[in-house]
Amino acid sequence: MSYHDLSTGDVTVAALLILINGAISLMLGLGLERRLFIATVRTVVQLLLLGYVLKWIFGARHWVAIVALMLVMSAIAGISAVRRTEHRYPGVWMSSITAVMASSWIVIVIALTGVISPSAWSSNPAQYAIPLMGMILGNTLNGISLGLDRLSEELTSRRGEVEMRLCLGATRWEAARPFVANAIRTGMVPIINSMMVVGLVSLPGMMTGQILAGAEPMDAVRYQIVIMFLIAAGTALGTTSAVLLGYRRLFNRRHQFLAGSIRRVKS
Repeated sequence: MSYHDLSTGDVTVAALLILINGAISLMLGLGLERRLFIATVRTVVQLLLLGYVLKWIFGARHWVAIVALMLVMSAIAGISAVRRTEHRYPGVWMSSITAVMASSWIVIVIALTGVISPSAWSSNPAQYAIPLMGMILGNTLNGISLGLDRLSEELTSRRGEVEMRLCLGATRWEAARPFVANAIRTGMVPIINSMMVVGLVSLPGMMTGQILAGAEPMDAVRYQIVIMFLIAAGTALGTTSAVLLGYRRLFNRRHQFLAGSIRRVKS
Protein backbone atom coordinates (compact mmCIF):
# COMPACT_ATOMS: atom_id res chain seq x y z
CA MET A 1 0.00 0.00 0.00
CA SER A 2 1.38 3.40 -0.98
CA TYR A 3 0.65 7.01 -0.09
CA HIS A 4 -0.28 9.52 -2.81
CA ASP A 5 0.82 13.07 -2.16
CA LEU A 6 -1.91 15.49 -3.29
CA SER A 7 -0.79 18.43 -5.40
CA THR A 8 -2.21 21.95 -5.37
CA GLY A 9 -4.06 21.08 -8.57
CA ASP A 10 -5.71 18.08 -6.94
CA VAL A 11 -6.93 20.23 -4.07
CA THR A 12 -8.20 22.86 -6.53
CA VAL A 13 -10.28 20.28 -8.39
CA ALA A 14 -11.84 19.16 -5.08
CA ALA A 15 -12.51 22.78 -4.14
CA LEU A 16 -14.51 23.26 -7.34
CA LEU A 17 -17.07 20.82 -5.94
CA ILE A 18 -18.19 23.60 -3.63
CA LEU A 19 -19.75 25.18 -6.71
CA ILE A 20 -22.43 22.48 -6.44
CA ASN A 21 -23.46 23.89 -3.06
CA GLY A 22 -23.53 27.39 -4.51
CA ALA A 23 -25.65 26.30 -7.47
CA ILE A 24 -28.20 24.63 -5.19
CA SER A 25 -28.38 27.75 -3.04
CA LEU A 26 -28.97 29.97 -6.08
CA MET A 27 -31.57 27.71 -7.68
CA LEU A 28 -33.61 27.32 -4.51
CA GLY A 29 -33.05 30.84 -3.23
CA LEU A 30 -31.48 29.66 0.02
CA GLY A 31 -29.35 32.77 0.39
CA LEU A 32 -26.33 30.78 1.53
CA GLU A 33 -23.87 32.00 -1.10
CA ARG A 34 -22.08 34.52 1.12
CA ARG A 35 -21.87 32.15 4.10
CA LEU A 36 -20.68 29.36 1.81
CA PHE A 37 -17.94 31.56 0.37
CA ILE A 38 -16.79 32.67 3.81
CA ALA A 39 -16.86 29.08 5.08
CA THR A 40 -14.80 27.91 2.09
CA VAL A 41 -12.17 30.60 2.54
CA ARG A 42 -11.98 30.00 6.28
CA THR A 43 -11.58 26.26 5.74
CA VAL A 44 -8.61 26.75 3.44
CA VAL A 45 -6.94 29.50 5.48
CA GLN A 46 -7.47 27.83 8.86
CA LEU A 47 -6.21 24.44 7.73
CA LEU A 48 -3.19 25.94 5.96
CA LEU A 49 -2.28 27.88 9.10
CA LEU A 50 -2.79 24.76 11.19
CA GLY A 51 -0.53 22.84 8.83
CA TYR A 52 2.30 25.35 9.28
CA VAL A 53 1.81 25.42 13.07
CA LEU A 54 1.79 21.62 13.31
CA LYS A 55 4.85 21.38 11.10
CA TRP A 56 6.72 23.69 13.48
CA ILE A 57 5.45 21.94 16.61
CA PHE A 58 6.23 18.48 15.24
CA GLY A 59 9.74 19.67 14.51
CA ALA A 60 10.29 21.50 17.79
CA ARG A 61 8.67 18.81 19.98
CA HIS A 62 8.37 21.15 22.97
CA TRP A 63 5.75 20.26 25.56
CA VAL A 64 5.09 23.93 26.24
CA ALA A 65 4.11 24.57 22.63
CA ILE A 66 1.97 21.43 22.47
CA VAL A 67 0.07 22.23 25.67
CA ALA A 68 -0.36 25.88 24.63
CA LEU A 69 -1.89 24.89 21.29
CA MET A 70 -4.21 22.39 22.97
CA LEU A 71 -5.33 25.03 25.46
CA VAL A 72 -6.08 27.46 22.64
CA MET A 73 -8.03 24.75 20.80
CA SER A 74 -10.05 24.00 23.95
CA ALA A 75 -10.86 27.67 24.55
CA ILE A 76 -11.95 28.20 20.94
CA ALA A 77 -14.15 25.10 21.14
CA GLY A 78 -15.85 26.43 24.26
CA ILE A 79 -16.48 29.79 22.61
CA SER A 80 -17.71 28.18 19.39
CA ALA A 81 -20.19 26.03 21.29
CA VAL A 82 -21.91 29.12 22.69
CA ARG A 83 -21.80 30.99 19.39
CA ARG A 84 -23.95 28.21 17.89
CA THR A 85 -26.72 28.65 20.47
CA GLU A 86 -29.77 30.90 20.19
CA HIS A 87 -30.31 31.36 23.93
CA ARG A 88 -27.72 32.86 26.24
CA TYR A 89 -27.46 33.97 29.85
CA PRO A 90 -24.81 35.48 32.13
CA GLY A 91 -21.95 33.05 32.65
CA VAL A 92 -22.76 30.78 29.71
CA TRP A 93 -19.39 31.46 28.06
CA MET A 94 -17.43 30.48 31.16
CA SER A 95 -19.64 27.42 31.71
CA SER A 96 -18.99 26.22 28.16
CA ILE A 97 -15.23 26.80 28.27
CA THR A 98 -14.98 25.09 31.68
CA ALA A 99 -16.96 22.09 30.47
CA VAL A 100 -14.87 21.75 27.31
CA MET A 101 -11.59 22.09 29.19
CA ALA A 102 -12.51 19.59 31.90
CA SER A 103 -13.99 16.91 29.64
CA SER A 104 -11.43 17.04 26.82
CA TRP A 105 -8.38 17.09 29.10
CA ILE A 106 -9.67 14.24 31.26
CA VAL A 107 -10.26 12.09 28.17
CA ILE A 108 -6.97 12.99 26.47
CA VAL A 109 -4.97 12.18 29.61
CA ILE A 110 -6.68 8.78 29.85
CA ALA A 111 -6.01 8.19 26.15
CA LEU A 112 -2.31 9.00 26.39
CA THR A 113 -1.68 7.11 29.62
CA GLY A 114 -4.12 4.21 29.69
CA VAL A 115 -5.02 3.51 26.05
CA ILE A 116 -1.99 4.41 23.94
CA SER A 117 1.29 3.36 25.50
CA PRO A 118 3.56 6.33 26.33
CA SER A 119 6.39 4.50 24.56
CA ALA A 120 4.48 4.96 21.28
CA TRP A 121 4.25 8.74 21.49
CA SER A 122 7.09 9.78 23.80
CA SER A 123 9.41 10.62 20.89
CA ASN A 124 6.82 12.91 19.26
CA PRO A 125 3.85 13.59 21.59
CA ALA A 126 2.29 16.19 19.28
CA GLN A 127 1.65 13.52 16.64
CA TYR A 128 -0.87 11.83 18.94
CA ALA A 129 -2.00 14.49 21.40
CA ILE A 130 -3.08 17.22 18.98
CA PRO A 131 -5.07 15.10 16.47
CA LEU A 132 -6.80 13.26 19.30
CA MET A 133 -7.65 16.52 21.03
CA GLY A 134 -9.03 17.96 17.79
CA MET A 135 -11.37 15.02 17.19
CA ILE A 136 -12.60 15.04 20.78
CA LEU A 137 -13.19 18.79 20.79
CA GLY A 138 -15.03 18.82 17.47
CA ASN A 139 -17.70 16.44 18.73
CA THR A 140 -17.79 17.73 22.30
CA LEU A 141 -18.57 21.29 21.25
CA ASN A 142 -21.48 20.03 19.16
CA GLY A 143 -22.92 18.18 22.15
CA ILE A 144 -22.47 21.17 24.43
CA SER A 145 -24.06 23.54 21.93
CA LEU A 146 -27.12 21.32 21.48
CA GLY A 147 -27.42 20.67 25.21
CA LEU A 148 -27.20 24.32 26.27
CA ASP A 149 -29.67 25.45 23.64
CA ARG A 150 -32.15 22.73 24.55
CA LEU A 151 -31.90 23.55 28.27
CA SER A 152 -32.56 27.26 27.78
CA GLU A 153 -35.29 26.69 25.21
CA GLU A 154 -37.23 24.22 27.36
CA LEU A 155 -36.91 26.25 30.54
CA THR A 156 -38.12 29.34 28.69
CA SER A 157 -41.02 27.71 26.84
CA ARG A 158 -42.18 25.81 29.93
CA ARG A 159 -41.51 28.53 32.45
CA GLY A 160 -44.99 28.23 33.90
CA GLU A 161 -44.50 24.55 34.67
CA VAL A 162 -41.13 25.20 36.29
CA GLU A 163 -42.44 28.00 38.50
CA MET A 164 -45.54 25.99 39.44
CA ARG A 165 -43.32 23.18 40.71
CA LEU A 166 -41.28 25.64 42.72
CA CYS A 167 -44.43 27.19 44.19
CA LEU A 168 -45.65 23.73 45.23
CA GLY A 169 -42.49 23.20 47.25
CA ALA A 170 -40.17 21.51 44.77
CA THR A 171 -36.46 22.23 45.05
CA ARG A 172 -34.65 23.82 42.15
CA TRP A 173 -33.27 20.41 41.17
CA GLU A 174 -36.68 18.74 41.31
CA ALA A 175 -38.14 21.50 39.16
CA ALA A 176 -35.35 21.47 36.59
CA ARG A 177 -34.39 17.80 36.49
CA PRO A 178 -36.62 16.74 33.53
CA PHE A 179 -35.31 19.61 31.43
CA VAL A 180 -31.70 18.95 32.43
CA ALA A 181 -32.12 15.31 31.43
CA ASN A 182 -33.66 16.25 28.07
CA ALA A 183 -30.84 18.70 27.37
CA ILE A 184 -28.12 16.13 28.13
CA ARG A 185 -29.95 13.54 26.04
CA THR A 186 -30.14 15.95 23.12
CA GLY A 187 -26.41 16.64 23.28
CA MET A 188 -25.51 12.95 23.35
CA VAL A 189 -27.86 11.70 20.61
CA PRO A 190 -25.65 12.68 17.61
CA ILE A 191 -22.62 10.70 18.76
CA ILE A 192 -24.80 7.71 19.66
CA ASN A 193 -26.37 7.84 16.20
CA SER A 194 -22.90 7.97 14.65
CA MET A 195 -21.82 4.92 16.64
CA MET A 196 -24.91 3.01 15.49
CA VAL A 197 -24.05 3.31 11.79
CA VAL A 198 -20.26 3.58 11.78
CA GLY A 199 -18.81 1.01 9.42
CA LEU A 200 -22.20 0.33 7.85
CA VAL A 201 -23.27 3.70 6.47
CA SER A 202 -20.24 5.87 7.12
CA LEU A 203 -16.48 5.46 7.11
CA PRO A 204 -15.03 7.90 9.66
CA GLY A 205 -12.49 10.44 8.45
CA MET A 206 -9.72 9.26 10.76
CA MET A 207 -10.01 5.65 9.58
CA THR A 208 -10.28 6.70 5.93
CA GLY A 209 -7.23 8.93 6.27
CA GLN A 210 -5.14 6.13 7.73
CA ILE A 211 -6.14 3.73 4.98
CA LEU A 212 -5.38 6.32 2.28
CA ALA A 213 -2.01 6.90 3.96
CA GLY A 214 -1.18 3.20 3.61
CA ALA A 215 -2.12 1.75 6.99
CA GLU A 216 -3.46 -1.79 7.24
CA PRO A 217 -7.28 -1.78 7.38
CA MET A 218 -7.47 -3.67 10.69
CA ASP A 219 -4.96 -1.31 12.28
CA ALA A 220 -7.06 1.64 11.11
CA VAL A 221 -10.21 -0.04 12.44
CA ARG A 222 -8.71 -0.52 15.90
CA TYR A 223 -7.68 3.12 16.06
CA GLN A 224 -11.15 4.20 14.93
CA ILE A 225 -12.82 2.11 17.63
CA VAL A 226 -10.65 3.81 20.23
CA ILE A 227 -11.41 7.23 18.75
CA MET A 228 -15.17 6.63 18.80
CA PHE A 229 -15.09 5.67 22.47
CA LEU A 230 -12.92 8.67 23.35
CA ILE A 231 -15.27 10.99 21.48
CA ALA A 232 -18.33 9.46 23.13
CA ALA A 233 -16.82 9.88 26.59
CA GLY A 234 -15.73 13.45 25.89
CA THR A 235 -19.15 14.37 24.53
CA ALA A 236 -20.95 12.85 27.52
CA LEU A 237 -18.70 14.55 30.07
CA GLY A 238 -18.72 17.89 28.28
CA THR A 239 -22.46 18.01 27.67
CA THR A 240 -23.31 16.93 31.22
CA SER A 241 -20.89 19.44 32.74
CA ALA A 242 -22.11 22.34 30.59
CA VAL A 243 -25.79 21.63 31.22
CA LEU A 244 -25.31 21.24 34.98
CA LEU A 245 -23.31 24.45 35.12
CA GLY A 246 -26.06 26.14 33.13
CA TYR A 247 -28.66 24.84 35.56
CA ARG A 248 -26.70 26.33 38.46
CA ARG A 249 -26.59 29.67 36.65
CA LEU A 250 -30.34 29.74 36.03
CA PHE A 251 -31.49 28.83 39.54
CA ASN A 252 -30.29 30.58 42.69
CA ARG A 253 -29.79 29.15 46.16
CA ARG A 254 -33.25 30.30 47.19
CA HIS A 255 -34.71 27.93 44.57
CA GLN A 256 -35.82 30.72 42.27
CA PHE A 257 -35.82 30.40 38.50
CA LEU A 258 -33.94 33.32 36.91
CA ALA A 259 -35.93 33.28 33.69
CA GLY A 260 -35.25 36.95 33.02
CA SER A 261 -31.54 36.29 32.56
CA ILE A 262 -32.14 34.21 29.41
CA ARG A 263 -32.09 36.19 26.20
CA ARG A 264 -32.54 35.09 22.60
CA VAL A 265 -29.93 36.11 20.05
CA LYS A 266 -29.73 35.81 16.30
CA SER A 267 -27.67 32.78 15.31
